[in-house]
Amino acid sequence: MNKIKIGIVTVSDRASRGEYEDLGGPALREWLEKAISSEWEAVTRVVPDEQPQLEAELKALCDDENCCLVVTTGGTGPAPRDITPEATEAVADKRMDGFGELMRNISLKYVPTAILSRQVAVIRGKSLIVNLPGKPSAIADCLEAVFPAIPYCIDLIEGPYLESDEKFIKVFRPKHALKKV
Repeated sequence: MNKIKIGIVTVSDRASRGEYEDLGGPALREWLEKAISSEWEAVTRVVPDEQPQLEAELKALCDDENCCLVVTTGGTGPAPRDITPEATEAVADKRMDGFGELMRNISLKYVPTAILSRQVAVIRGKSLIVNLPGKPSAIADCLEAVFPAIPYCIDLIEGPYLESDEKFIKVFRPKHALKKV
């Protein structure tokens, strides 16, 4: 069986130039390491806020690296250089609007500026791409909200069976979709 691969992409001009320590990517990886009990490998990238470059990286992670899940951090705000949602939608086969809706709803409990966030999630082939904010605490808040649906979504697009550490986070699958032990 092929090893499960998950793409982790930090979108930041400063981090890509080495002027700023990437906090989002490592926070995202650490959270996923706690959540996923299946054996998996992280494929990490740090890219500038340049739409063509981000689109190319997303395509490569999905099509060439065969990542079942690609999670981005950063570039989801309203600033002129925030292009993550546009790049994500440009490579999409299908939009998954519920992810962004839920993440904004959860984030509103913490900050009134959550309405400025433009996270999206899409399907590309057999990969789910999810945009997260750049702030580590917001990454955790958003993942706690949407991760319970991610493994079953990956099942539905014919990806690998991701299992979670139920002591950290419980995922949901209908009874018919549970793996026979």
